[in-house]
Amino acid sequence: MNVAVVGATGAVGDLMRKVLVERNFPVKSIKFLASEKSAGKTVEFAGKPYPVELLRPEAFAGVQIVLSSTPGSVSKEFSPIAARAGAIVVDNSSAWRMDPDCPLVVPEVNADQLHHIKKGIVANPNCVAIPLCVALKPLHDLAKVTRVVVATYQSSSGKGAKGLVDFAAQAAAWGAGKPVPAPTAHRAQLAGNVVTLDWTLDPNGFTEEENKVINETKKIMGDATIGVCPTCVRVPVKVAHSEAITVEFARPLSVADAKAALARAPGVVFMDETADGKFPQPIHAEGSDHTFVGRVRQDPSNPNALCLWVVADNLRKGAASNAVQCAEELVKRGIVK
Repeated sequence: MNVAVVGATGAVGDLMRKVLVERNFPVKSIKFLASEKSAGKTVEFAGKPYPVELLRPEAFAGVQIVLSSTPGSVSKEFSPIAARAGAIVVDNSSAWRMDPDCPLVVPEVNADQLHHIKKGIVANPNCVAIPLCVALKPLHDLAKVTRVVVATYQSSSGKGAKGLVDFAAQAAAWGAGKPVPAPTAHRAQLAGNVVTLDWTLDPNGFTEEENKVINETKKIMGDATIGVCPTCVRVPVKVAHSEAITVEFARPLSVADAKAALARAPGVVFMDETADGKFPQPIHAEGSDHTFVGRVRQDPSNPNALCLWVVADNLRKGAASNAVQCAEELVKRGIVK
């Protein structure tokens, strides 16, 4: 494949390069594109140096697959340009996720939607919605999911490199018992604290992040009737997002059947605390493309509900790796030749 990575010098773009190599993606040629600020720099791919080219319309000539991770405003301008040049774009921004002509894809859940690309753009979902749906899909196949209540524990890296720099400075001061510097990327002190409003607050009282989880989960699962009620929280963890989930079903689903389904589900690493004492933690998920699931138990207040705990690397499965997996499916299914 002739590939282009847009936003190649950002945190997710950097991981896209690494994941392409790790997963042995069939690259015939590759180019790396970025803004004027980064154009002219050098990046490494498969042990070789490559120049970072300026993001411009002419750069997409002959490209078959574009992996893009840019702000939404940049995506709105350049992803359609790349598509018109003949490429299929896997776009990591939020710009196209709710566009009815752009499939919103988690390969383990709804890869079949890749056959319904109308604008040449595949949307890569939100970093919470991706692992949430990976965990929900095998359960939904057994007993229809009707409602999901989820509280997230989202790491500092969700704010990108600037978030990690901010958190590191805070954590160093907090750990040393010194005054914590004012936050520069997060909305409030994160060291020794949790932050419920690290995102823009929308008119409905939910944050922008929470509304993404609501809308995207329904689209990925292919069922607009599923109720979704999220509370998104930033926690003092560097990498990997965690989720405490209560799932209501149309009928009772036993813990044993749910565990068995999750244990064999694609993309899931099931950790059974009752069998082997293991439970998912961010340190397990960091650096992995899998979704870690555990703590499956009966909701004592609802016979039709189960509770579970999910953890995934937000930069990999929540962004870069899911995008590369979408590209793999495009090739596997003969959509890109």
